[in-house]
Amino acid sequence: MNLTSSNSVTGTNQPSTSQPGIKQPSHDIEKFHGSSLELQNLTMAYGDVEVLRNVSLNVAPGTTTCIIGPSGSGKSTLLRGVNRLHEPKSGDVLLAGESALKVKPDILRARIGMVFQHFNLFPDHTALENVALALWSVKGMSKSEARERARRRLAEVGLAERADHRPRDLSGGQQQRVAIARALAMEPEVMLFDEATSALDPELVKGVLNLMAGLGRRGMTMLVVTHEMGFARKVADQVVFMDEGEVVEIGTPTELFDNPRSERLQRFLSEVL
Repeated sequence: MNLTSSNSVTGTNQPSTSQPGIKQPSHDIEKFHGSSLELQNLTMAYGDVEVLRNVSLNVAPGTTTCIIGPSGSGKSTLLRGVNRLHEPKSGDVLLAGESALKVKPDILRARIGMVFQHFNLFPDHTALENVALALWSVKGMSKSEARERARRRLAEVGLAERADHRPRDLSGGQQQRVAIARALAMEPEVMLFDEATSALDPELVKGVLNLMAGLGRRGMTMLVVTHEMGFARKVADQVVFMDEGEVVEIGTPTELFDNPRSERLQRFLSEVL
């Protein structure tokens, strides 16, 4: 992922990611240059049971795609197939036009970052160490260089003054910010978010969603599984509705939320809105 400096974030009404007691970074905000992502007839199975069937999807560089749908519809499985936490049964995933299934998974995951609903932080390591660890153990960076990059990423997510705190001393929202900083530190071309706010207390959700929206405005390519319909309506460039392992509808937020075509989407929206 290439980065250039920019004095402002693309878009308007940038939400603040500040929290009480956290000093915001004063450095120039970096602009992301995300890559394209294309799914071609992706099919996923657990044993003999197909949980995802012939899913095709195009995500343009620097855009945000939100995936919505009922529980068990295959949304999280789709993300796990994209970064090969579970190997697809058939089909392909193209990252910047090249097959992601033909490279080693560890190499792919350095290019596609993923943030889970549970933070998966190392409890005995500080926030800084959690972000820096993969940089020196996977990317082979020196510890000093890894720590410097980790500090920059923590500052970007509003945690500059929490760098030396362990997870137990951080709120759930702050822990999720550390997880996002950890993914960003690898300089991915695409970011996957799997219900990143579902484990948070309601008062902490807005800050993480604002941070994610800011990443999108800065040019990160994002594929977001979410139950936050307001976020999907406001931030997404396109929305994907899935049900029973299939893509039922794809369109702009206005198209899907205001003019749903299928009976399945109409029923889903009537239940969640």
